[in-house]
Amino acid sequence: MIPKLIGPRVSLAPMSPDAAEQLATWFNDLEVALPVGDEAYQTITTDRLRTSLSTSEHDFVILTDVAGTPTPIGRCLLFAVNHVDRHAMLGICIGDKSHWNRGLGGEAVELLLEYAFNLLNLSSVILATFAFNSRAISCYRRIGFREIGRRRKARLIAGTHHDAILMDMLAEEFTGRYVRDLVDAVGNEPDPASAT
Repeated sequence: MIPKLIGPRVSLAPMSPDAAEQLATWFNDLEVALPVGDEAYQTITTDRLRTSLSTSEHDFVILTDVAGTPTPIGRCLLFAVNHVDRHAMLGICIGDKSHWNRGLGGEAVELLLEYAFNLLNLSSVILATFAFNSRAISCYRRIGFREIGRRRKARLIAGTHHDAILMDMLAEEFTGRYVRDLVDAVGNEPDPASAT
């Protein structure tokens, strides 16, 4: 997998249908799938994922270095991308539980926001998470997302209703520098034509 966006500890590489088996393993693990959403209520097959991934445009595998090898640990994506009104929904899942609670999901979200705001030129990114997912809510707030609403009793799990929290970030609120720094670096390279 060739990374498109590279951070200090994670990188994002375009998702491939070849990743379907790994994703199916993660999404069929209830501990991973319950906070994510609908994946917990469905049987996720490799074939179904392979079909879905073959048409997905803004879908990335999250990689981290394990013993010198880029290793898949999760998935993040933009979906419902609207190029007219310039907004999209964001989804993320760290499927490899051995990499939970290390801040890697937050770093992956920041790279995905670089892609959304500085390459796709979107004006807002929206996400939804369940109120019981306090780890994700804290992460999103740290990055700069703001709560914009709540869908009450959005999900019934084991006899208990849980609210869905809607959060968003506007392009002007995003402070990431990854893409801007790349543009500046390219702009500061000497012109080969002027060297002669």
